Amino acid sequence: MIYRLRHLTSYRYERPVGFARCALRMTPREGSDQTLLAHDIVITPTPSHVVSRVGPFGEQVLTAIIETPHRELTIEAKSRVNVMRPRLAPLLFETPWELARDQAAAAESLETGSPAHFLYPSVMTPIVEAITDYARVRFTPGRPIIDAAFDLASAIKAGFAYDPDSTEVSTPAAKAFEDRRGVCQDFAHIMIAGLRGMGLAAAYVSGYIRTYSAPGRPRLEGADATHAWVDLWCGADHGWIGFDPTNALIVAEDHVAVAVGRDYLDVAPISGIILGPGDQTLDVAVDLVPE
Repeated sequence: MIYRLRHLTSYRYERPVGFARCALRMTPREGSDQTLLAHDIVITPTPSHVVSRVGPFGEQVLTAIIETPHRELTIEAKSRVNVMRPRLAPLLFETPWELARDQAAAAESLETGSPAHFLYPSVMTPIVEAITDYARVRFTPGRPIIDAAFDLASAIKAGFAYDPDSTEVSTPAAKAFEDRRGVCQDFAHIMIAGLRGMGLAAAYVSGYIRTYSAPGRPRLEGADATHAWVDLWCGADHGWIGFDPTNALIVAEDHVAVAVGRDYLDVAPISGIILGPGDQTLDVAVDLVPE
C-alpha cells in the first residue's frame, strides 16, 4: 500500500519569539516492511541552521534553529511511503514466549535493531509489579509469544477507556494503568511495561494510522491521526512484530512507522526550546491518503 502523508503542525505565540530550536522526528522509517519513496519538511520562518542526523535507535532527526522573530511557527512534513506489511494470524506462530525471552537476554549485538536496547525499564515505562502481574496472566507456560501478546493487547483495548482528557504526554504508565484510561501513548507504555516485566524486549513506536470515514460520509481533510504502538521482539525466527493495544490489532498495512525508542521521550515528533514570553497554542493536522 502506497500512502501520501502530510503532517502539519502550527504554533501560535501570544508575543513574538526571538529564538527557537526544534528537533524533528517526522521522517518515516525505512526497513524490510516499509520504503520511503519521497520526503520533505518545510519550516516557516526559514531556519538559519539545519542539521540532519541519525538518532540512537535509527530514527532520522532534523534539528532546526530559527532566529527570525515570529509569532507563528509552522512545520509541514510531506512523505510518500510504501508499506509492505502482511497481516499475521497469531495462531500460526509457535515460538514459546520463554524462548523469545531467553534469546533476547542472550543477545550480544548492540546494533540498532538488537533486542538488548529494549529489555530494561525507562523513564516512562518502569517495571511496576501490578502491570507485570496483569501481563503475566496472558503469558502462561509454553504459550506462543505472538498469541500471548495479542491477548494482552486485546485485554488493554477491552479494559481501558480511551479518554484524551485523562492524561498528558508526561503521564507515566503506572498512573494510566491505575486509572484504567488514557490514549494510544498510555496504552503503548502500559503494554511495554508489562512485557519488560516479563523479561521481553519491547519498543515504543511512533507513527500514523489510517482512519476510515463512516459509511456515506466524506473523508475529512486533516482528520487522520498520529499514533503509537508496540514492537515486540518475538524471537530469532520472527524478529520484531507490532501490536496496537489501542485497537487490538497486529500491526499491518494501516500503520506507517516513523520512529522507535524505549518510550515516548525517545521519539517525540517535535521537541526543543523557544525564547519568548506569553502563552502558545498548538494545532496539528494529519492526512494519510492511500494512492
